[in-house]
Amino acid sequence: MQIDWNHFTPWMSLAGGILLGIASAMFILVNGRILGISGIVGGLLAPKVRDASWRIAFLLGLFVSPLAARLLFPSDWISTPRIDAGWGAVVAAGLMVGLGTRYGAGCTSGHGVCGLSRLSPRSLVATLSFMAAGFAMVFVMRHVI
Repeated sequence: MQIDWNHFTPWMSLAGGILLGIASAMFILVNGRILGISGIVGGLLAPKVRDASWRIAFLLGLFVSPLAARLLFPSDWISTPRIDAGWGAVVAAGLMVGLGTRYGAGCTSGHGVCGLSRLSPRSLVATLSFMAAGFAMVFVMRHVI
């Protein structure tokens, strides 16, 4: 295994993890809701009265935040992720993640960040399952195919 030192960002990753943890804690304390992206998006499929506005604002924030970061931070702090896959593979992966979130009754952020912090047994099983599946897929893609 070889580390790509040009894209190795432990301090930025740590900062992002801390911000995600703070945001998740604030979201559940202020709103009483779990910060899971699939649940937020799923709530837009059959929105309740006065429920869609915060969901749309949250999702817009996800899309606008990289643009804001590009404007606020020096250019050497921001790097574009390198994805070694074509559009077909990216779309297929997205559909598989969507299927997994429905099957697992939540997404990686909902189970891995919020569920584990609440000591949810269901979230522990879900997190172990998707992590094992991810490890297995990386192994297959690097050593078998």
